[in-house]
Amino acid sequence: MMSPHRSLISGMRLRALSLALAFAVALVPATQAAQAQTFSVLYDFKGPQSGGSPVAGLVLDAAGTVYGTTVFGGHRTHFQYDGLVFKVDSQGHETVLHRFGGPDGIGPYAGVVRDAAGNLYGTTTSGGKPSKACPAGCGTVFKLNKARKETVLHSFNGVGDGGYPYSDLIRDSDGNLYGTTYCGGKTEVCPQGHGTVFKLDKKGRFAVLYSFAGGKDGSQPTAGLYRDAAGNLYGTTTNGGDASQSGTVFMLDTTGKETVLYRFSNGADGGIPWAGVIQDAAGNLYGTTTTGGVGACDGRTCGVVFKLDPKGNEIVLHAFTGNPDGADPRAALIQDAAGNLFGTTHGGGINGGTVFKIDANGIESVLRALGDRDGAFPWGHLVQDSVGNLYGTTTDGGMGSCGGGGCGTVFKITP
Repeated sequence: MMSPHRSLISGMRLRALSLALAFAVALVPATQAAQAQTFSVLYDFKGPQSGGSPVAGLVLDAAGTVYGTTVFGGHRTHFQYDGLVFKVDSQGHETVLHRFGGPDGIGPYAGVVRDAAGNLYGTTTSGGKPSKACPAGCGTVFKLNKARKETVLHSFNGVGDGGYPYSDLIRDSDGNLYGTTYCGGKTEVCPQGHGTVFKLDKKGRFAVLYSFAGGKDGSQPTAGLYRDAAGNLYGTTTNGGDASQSGTVFMLDTTGKETVLYRFSNGADGGIPWAGVIQDAAGNLYGTTTTGGVGACDGRTCGVVFKLDPKGNEIVLHAFTGNPDGADPRAALIQDAAGNLFGTTHGGGINGGTVFKIDANGIESVLRALGDRDGAFPWGHLVQDSVGNLYGTTTDGGMGSCGGGGCGTVFKITP
C-alpha cells in the first residue's frame, strides 16, 4: 500500500491542485531570452543504491560539495525504498551518507541543513516510532554526524506534535531547529488536522510553537520557515485563508502569536504556495505559488512569483504561462546581492520544467529549459556559490532508470 506522503505527492504530480478561487495586483509577465549559460549534469542518480527522485534542494559547503536527500533508494521496507542522504563533490562523485529504513525515518522530502562542524539535520515524512495515528511512524527529525551516524532527535506521534513534515529545517545561531508539519496539532490526529510550527532546541526539547486551526489562519504547511534577526518566523500554508482555501503567508512572533500577512484567492494573485518565503533587507517577502496567475496550463492556471511588502501589499512579479517560461513552481526562491531572484518550475518549458531568473525590473529569463538528459521536473530550491554558479536537482530524467523514467540529476549552471 502506498504511504500517505507518497500518495499525496503522486497526486500532485498527476493532477492540478485546484480550488475555485481578487486582489488588485501588478503583473509583469515579460520574459526575455537568457544570456549564454553553461549547463552541466554533475551526477545522474541510478536507483536503489545511489538514490533516485531528489525532491529537495541542496546545501553547499566551502569545498563545492553539495548535500541533499532522495525520496527513493536506500533500504527497502514495506515493498518500497525509503530514501537516503547523499553528497556529490565538485568532480561529480556521489557518496551515500545514510540509507533510511523505517525506525530512523522514511521518505525525506526535505533537504538538510549543515552546521559549522559538518553535522546534517533534516526531516522525514514518515517512519520513526510507531503510534496509534501512524503505525509506520509520522516522521522524524534527524541528525547525521560526520561519521555518518544517524540520531533520531524527534519522532512525531501525529497528534499534538503534528506529523508528516515535508519542510526543510532552519537552524539559528544557538543551534535550535525550526520546521513545520503538514497535519496534526492540538488534539487532531494525522492525517487529519491542520499542521504545526515546531521548535527543537539544542538539548533535544521539542515544543509546538503554533497549531493551525484550518480557517483564516491557514492550514497544511509544507514549506520551511524564514527567521528574521528579531526571531520572527515567516512561512506559508497550502490551504486555509479566505473562502477559496488557497493558502496564506503568515508570521509567527517570538511569543507564538500568528499574524496572517496575506491570503491567496487563486486568482491573478496566485494560490496554493508549496514553497516558503525569503526576505530582503527592506523587509519585503518573496515567494511562489503553484497555481493562480493569468496563464493557462492544461486546464489550470500556471502559478506566479510574488512580492509582499511590509504593509501586506502583494505585487505579482511574474505570472507563468507554461511555455517557454515554465509552470507550477514548487521551490523557494533565492536572491543574490544584486536583487536578482532565481528559482525552478516543476512543469512548463519544453517538457520538463525550467530554471529561471527574475531581475530587479521584474523581467524573467529562462536560464535552462529542462528535460531528458538534463533531468526533468525540478522540485527543490537552487543554491548559489560565491562566484554565481547555481546548483539544483531534478526529480526525473537523466541517464538512470527508475520505474519507467529517469532517476533525476544534480546539475550546475555557470553564468
